[in-house]
Amino acid sequence: MTNTLKTLLLSGAAAVAFTGMAQAQASGDVTACLITKTDTNPFFVKMREGATAAAEAAGITLQTYAGAIDGDVESQVAAVETCIAAGASGILITPSDSRALEPVITQARDAGLLVIALDTPFEPADTADATFATDNFEAGRLIGAWAAATMGDAAADARIATLDLNPSQVSVDYLRNQGFMTGFGIEVNDPTRIGDEDDARIVGHDVTNGSAEGGRTAMENLLQIDSGINLVYTINEPAAAGAYEALSAFGIADQALIVSVDGGCPGVRDVAAGVIGATAMQFPLRMASLGIEAIIAHANDGTMPANTEGLEFFNTGVMLVTDQPVDGVESITSAEALDLCWG
Repeated sequence: MTNTLKTLLLSGAAAVAFTGMAQAQASGDVTACLITKTDTNPFFVKMREGATAAAEAAGITLQTYAGAIDGDVESQVAAVETCIAAGASGILITPSDSRALEPVITQARDAGLLVIALDTPFEPADTADATFATDNFEAGRLIGAWAAATMGDAAADARIATLDLNPSQVSVDYLRNQGFMTGFGIEVNDPTRIGDEDDARIVGHDVTNGSAEGGRTAMENLLQIDSGINLVYTINEPAAAGAYEALSAFGIADQALIVSVDGGCPGVRDVAAGVIGATAMQFPLRMASLGIEAIIAHANDGTMPANTEGLEFFNTGVMLVTDQPVDGVESITSAEALDLCWG
């Protein structure tokens, strides 16, 4: 077992201890809301499971809401307004648009609710009281560095497709994308903008809405531009699965490395099968369970969540999963990851 894996297996308890909230119990009537981008993506399904388990263990009420698709801001606004009207103690939210939701989040905080962003930081980050998230830039950097090392000298002539989230370019989208660029050795211009790079190796960018169907369509679009694509970055593993389907349909599945972010069990199995070369694993259950504990602590005595030292959020962890390890990029195997994955 690697030192990283040992650390990860122990880090849940350490993470909870950061505010002394382990085994938190509500001292009165506490209602928490969980608002996710969708209720179908396995990442958000696991997040809901984590929040539900933590709420049941603490004896509090949990209300859950989700958008119809990634980017459904209107449904998330309506959900926040419902939580305010219901007198909820706090809201956990994965914002579909990290900028457009600012007015209603401010309204919730003004009403006394603790608001915690999960996975996707708001812009600016202090729109919410706290953020519990993967270091999304580091997740991208890991897969980019792995891809560069795996390709070796051929990286200088790479033909790269990036399959991103949606046209809004929310924080989770550009952080992963720009992290990948940085890890691969591509100079980043505006760190909050996807697609302004000057590197000729980039064939193009397209959006997927984080779905397999979107990944397949985006990959087909980019292959029409350049059928020689040999490296594919994807925002998440469903998009990666769709990209692989498109490459297979073109008869060039073995031509391109695919890298991604998530760490869901289907994605880990895709690593084992060679569909995905490497993925960065994140931990949605931990985000949600810590979020519930934070809402309880705040309701009990006003305790505010703390950030990880040196960051503007609490880092819930990330690790590289691959069966093709490279020097200089620490990783675990797909077999090890199957003990940690979700979905």
